[in-house]
Amino acid sequence: MSHAASESTAEPVTYKTVNDAVLRMLEPPKFGWYLMLATCLLCVAIGAVCWTRQILLGIGLAGKNNPFGWAVYITNFVFWVGIAHSGTLISAVLYLFRANFRQPIYRLAEAMTVFAVLTAGLFPIIHLGRPWFFYFLMPYPNQRALWPNFRSPLLWDVFAVSTYLTVSAVFFFVGLIPDIAAARDRAKTWFRKLLYSMASLGWSGNHSQWKHYGAAYLLFAAFATPLVVSVHSVVSWDFAVSIVPGWHSTIFPPYFVAGAIFSGVAMVITLIIPLRAAFKLHPLITPVHFDAMSKLILVTSGVVTYAYVTEFYIAWFSNNPFERYQFWFRPFGEMKVAFWVMFTCNCIFPLTLWIKKLRTNIVWLFILSIIINIGMWFERFNIIVQSLGRDYLPSAWANYSITMHELGITLGAFGWFGMWMTLFIKFFPAVAIAEIKEVIPPPTRHHHSGH
Repeated sequence: MSHAASESTAEPVTYKTVNDAVLRMLEPPKFGWYLMLATCLLCVAIGAVCWTRQILLGIGLAGKNNPFGWAVYITNFVFWVGIAHSGTLISAVLYLFRANFRQPIYRLAEAMTVFAVLTAGLFPIIHLGRPWFFYFLMPYPNQRALWPNFRSPLLWDVFAVSTYLTVSAVFFFVGLIPDIAAARDRAKTWFRKLLYSMASLGWSGNHSQWKHYGAAYLLFAAFATPLVVSVHSVVSWDFAVSIVPGWHSTIFPPYFVAGAIFSGVAMVITLIIPLRAAFKLHPLITPVHFDAMSKLILVTSGVVTYAYVTEFYIAWFSNNPFERYQFWFRPFGEMKVAFWVMFTCNCIFPLTLWIKKLRTNIVWLFILSIIINIGMWFERFNIIVQSLGRDYLPSAWANYSITMHELGITLGAFGWFGMWMTLFIKFFPAVAIAEIKEVIPPPTRHHHSGH
């Protein structure tokens, strides 16, 4: 029996019920959807007000200062790039490995990837004191013969994030085409008919189209797979190529990639559980899928925990007093609360998933997914802020305090991400219709002869 049909339901899962269940999500919105959208827009407005005040009154409204040149804004940048990673993992890597549990969840993961990259891309600009000069980062010829410094990690991020956004967006759109055509055939308003007719690119579902579609999707999956490793490795080199204690480490690329997948899968669970409950997708998204995602979280949590331990071991074994002090300061210094929140959320709580009942307990998975992303945000905070706070010179040491403007802009980022997700689930199929049909039994023809 397929994963989609493994949960006993009153009505068996067929091609028709898959279409009905997914396309029902595109019906005119109700009060709950408007409330969600209004909440997200309110958060965006709060962030916009805080950023406007920061532009008018100066970057001093943010907590970053000497020695904290990178602070909450770069923490948010690394956090959102990490969130974007699991979408490519679930949609591309697991597709190449033919992991069937990805079918009902990968579309939402792909959407999460695109919108998370759009959110991450805001923070290098917000981080600049004069954001209207952001184009200085772009490598283009100009009359002043001014070229960006290609040795700067900021420029690496421009290339990595823009490449990731381009490939992810194209891969996301290609996967949507057959399902948009299904929505087009049921559209009732002229606006939706026009929108879906244009977006489906004339899809009719004939053999030739499916053949070329399968080849193109496989090509994009193979092309996107290296990005899972490369993009967050580049982000980790922002830190690893420096000589700051706590940053100068060769473990950072695999450490960051594992942490990105860890936090990204948790965010997928955070999004998929309310969606499943709101639109009654229980026959399509079953405990089998949650069990598989829980195992993925368990594996990546183990890798992240191993990386934490290895960092402390390297600092001790190196006999470098600056490294040793940095890793003593994190758990026992003035900002130790951030370290222990990170360690508890990322290393202790996921161990509950060794219990099989908890791997399919929807309430606990939802709570745990939020706990993990809190822990992963504090992980990036620990790496960035605590390392800068205890550099080589004691005369430059300082402690950091988050300001209300930074909190407001962070809240605005979550609202920005939520706004795009809320709009997406109402205008485009958030669950892959075509790929779910691939793993359910095909319809049979009943003849009068009984054969």
